[in-house]
Amino acid sequence: MFHSALSALTFSAGEFLTITESRGVSGAWSWVFAGGQQIWSPGFYRLLGLVPNATKASYELLLFLVHPEDRHRLPSLADVRQGHVPGETIVRVIRPNGTQRTLSLAMEARFSAEGRPVAVSGTALDVSDREQRVHARHDERRRRAALYQTQHIASFWVGVDRIRELPFEMAQVHGLPFEEICIDPFLMIVPEERTAFRAMAEEHIEQRTLYQATAHERLANGELVHFRIFTIPIWDPDGTYLGRCGLKYPLGAGVLMPAPLRAGFEQSVAGHHLRAARAMLDWSMMDLAQASNLSHSTVRRLEEDSEHRGSRSRLQAVEALRHAGVRFVIMDDGTLAVAKA
Repeated sequence: MFHSALSALTFSAGEFLTITESRGVSGAWSWVFAGGQQIWSPGFYRLLGLVPNATKASYELLLFLVHPEDRHRLPSLADVRQGHVPGETIVRVIRPNGTQRTLSLAMEARFSAEGRPVAVSGTALDVSDREQRVHARHDERRRRAALYQTQHIASFWVGVDRIRELPFEMAQVHGLPFEEICIDPFLMIVPEERTAFRAMAEEHIEQRTLYQATAHERLANGELVHFRIFTIPIWDPDGTYLGRCGLKYPLGAGVLMPAPLRAGFEQSVAGHHLRAARAMLDWSMMDLAQASNLSHSTVRRLEEDSEHRGSRSRLQAVEALRHAGVRFVIMDDGTLAVAKA
């Protein structure tokens, strides 16, 4: 009895295919050479922007819908009939309505006992979002590279293991091995300032506090540049320490704080900062609680520093104070100051 009940809850391969295809992200097709029969699943039609079964399935139509720049990635009609198909390839398709999607196509040829190709089958998966993220990351890397090459401005990441993620171009601009500056970026600082800067930075990293300082660095072309460098610890919403985000730029350069750095900056606002901000506004704890949509007890925990750094409640309180005209500013010595606009 238990076995029959369990069997009723299992999925067949066809049912599983129906479920995945109904989400619009997958499809399948086949071509039997002997009778020339080609079959596309409803999901494959939808991936191509076609109404299921309203158009005759054909490999020629598939080739036609593939972006002209990507057609060389698919085998020709003659190659398919010979069983020469790629295991997997990625192509863009242009749907009849003009929209574009990126598909990962997997193909498999089937052969008779005599080794003659008799059929080809394939599956398709919509990977448009994945490809867009890949291109976005590539564009971001190029932007960061150009920014450091031309203006010597860089954002960077310091992992929990203290290994730095830096733009590769930083090594080129300073004429130092990239692997070495990822482990010890203080090598870029001139020798007479290096030891003191390293000691200061390592202390803040150990204590997981923000720091800001300036240092002179020599470029590969011999130019001496005075940089401002600051890093801020980053925490996840559960209070787990993730590492540090940093920003480096020549003194006097106008820069915008990257989003991760802004988040870490707000996480660094401590209880005494919140109390000082309330005093400037003549707010009670209850006033801050109402303005930030928090409970009175939550505000009390924030001001007593009993809430972890990554708490969303802290960000809500900071945002409410900012709307009321309070500004949190990093001073030249790295101190976080409170001001009223």
